[in-house]
Amino acid sequence: MSAPPELPRTRAALREYGHVHRSVSAEVRENLLRLMGSGGPRFPGVLGFDSTVLPQVERALLAGHDLVLLGERGQGKTRLIRSLVGLLDEWSPAVAGCQVNDHPYAPVCPVCVRRSAEEGDRLPVVWRHRRERYGEKLGTPDTGVGELVGDVDPARLAEGRSLGDPETVHYGLVPRANRGVFCVNELPDLPARAQVALFNVLEERDLQVRGYSLRLPLDLLVVASANPEDYTSRGRIVTPLKDRFGAQVRTHYPLTLEDELALVRQEAVLPEGTAVPAHVWETAARFTRLVRASKRVDARSGVSVRFAVAAAETAAASALRRSALTGGEAPVARVCDLAAAVEPLLGKVEFELGTEGREPEVLHALLRRATAEAFRERLGGTDLSALVERFTGGATVESGDLVGAAELLRRVGAVPGLAAMIAGAAPESEDGPPTPGLAAAVVEFALEGLYLERRLSKDVLPGGGVYRF
Repeated sequence: MSAPPELPRTRAALREYGHVHRSVSAEVRENLLRLMGSGGPRFPGVLGFDSTVLPQVERALLAGHDLVLLGERGQGKTRLIRSLVGLLDEWSPAVAGCQVNDHPYAPVCPVCVRRSAEEGDRLPVVWRHRRERYGEKLGTPDTGVGELVGDVDPARLAEGRSLGDPETVHYGLVPRANRGVFCVNELPDLPARAQVALFNVLEERDLQVRGYSLRLPLDLLVVASANPEDYTSRGRIVTPLKDRFGAQVRTHYPLTLEDELALVRQEAVLPEGTAVPAHVWETAARFTRLVRASKRVDARSGVSVRFAVAAAETAAASALRRSALTGGEAPVARVCDLAAAVEPLLGKVEFELGTEGREPEVLHALLRRATAEAFRERLGGTDLSALVERFTGGATVESGDLVGAAELLRRVGAVPGLAAMIAGAAPESEDGPPTPGLAAAVVEFALEGLYLERRLSKDVLPGGGVYRF
């Protein structure tokens, strides 16, 4: 993204422009206070934390503290950290060609200090967008100090510079994020030596590179994420580093079904042309919450929101597959498509000991329970007696992930009260006439709910089943 052409391009022009130099903490504080006063979105895309996590984050930012977010996998820690970029100024000046993004008024790296003395107010200025002022590193056991902080650049030594010349330093990721936000994901996975290298960055705000006598006062906001199991039990974050973070904030999974649903709808990327009705979204969200609360699942590892997202995306993909195999009808996800997602989801769950070999059985049982809960919530008050009577006299209906919508509706026949069923299960469809795919999805949902409520029987088959009285 190119900076607006009217912005000044030299230090002299920057002074005439009236620009005021602020630290990153002051910049974030002022912008956060402005958004608070105007009621604008402060952390766009972050849902479910309004009354718990975000107030703590705001207090830390207003205090100018670095912070570490503790939470199990898939709780939105990285999304929250990345949203902090929106609290920076849209455009910020820097010395042109500087590796560490020095401010033109207060250069700190040896190269820019020398250039400032030589060029004076002719020092060239570039403008960096807020998105360019964010750096991120995933903590891994092979991360070295040189990657984070810096090391000697052999190419500059080859030019004839002396080993003690500070201009031979090649800066790492942290100093290159100077005057911005730097994130370390999975901080406990950094080796102890790399963690120690961050001591001075967090407290004294300077760098130590090998044997160089180099003090580089950095101006940045450091935010880290960690799993609390790593943080509190295995002790993989060295104690002095924990002490240098000004704030520790505990994240959590969505506290309400509504928040879970909103997150799943926001994050899921569906195949083009597919539709997921409201009752399928809700069943996927309820399924995730039941898996998370199950005693057969390791609560310490957690069950990510990505579990529900993957369930919805796989259900939509199953509907697309059915559409391609049965004649190209508009693909609409059904309950049977969620059942087809169970096997792919096994890799997202850590089970307790004693469950070996029965993992699919556990998830299928929880999915049936989630479907029953969604059925009671959406169709519990709907009169389905006419649908039940369809099965008197020994009639049966087979459904499954390879039974097309038109074929399923033909097998069921006329369904009195179908409009009321659709209004209850998928109210977002009321703007227009229901498609055959949506009607079939609601009918199958009703059949499965009646089976789970023991008002119908079902012979389970691979990919579906046969409903009977």
